[in-house]
Amino acid sequence: MKVSVHELKNHLSKYLHLIKEGEPIIITSHHAPIAKLLPIEVSNENLKELMAAPGIHWNGKKPRGGQLRPAIEGKTVAEYVLEDRR
Repeated sequence: MKVSVHELKNHLSKYLHLIKEGEPIIITSHHAPIAKLLPIEVSNENLKELMAAPGIHWNGKKPRGGQLRPAIEGKTVAEYVLEDRR
C-alpha cells in the first residue's frame, strides 16, 4: 500500500494498525517512494535463552525489579547541591 506523507500524518493511527496487522506501507513524497514501514518480527529466542540461564525465574507477570537497592557511597545529590550553593 502506498500513502503520501500528508495522508500518513493525518491518519497515523489507522496506518499503524494496518502495519501491526502485517500490511507494509510505502511512504511517498511528491509521488516518489521515500520510506517503507514494516511490522516488527517478534522473536522469543532471546527470551528463551535468558530463561534457560541459572538463577532466572519469571512467572509471566510484569517484572517488579530487584529486591535489594544498590548501596550508594559518598554524598547524596542534595548534599552536592547544597555544597555548590555555598
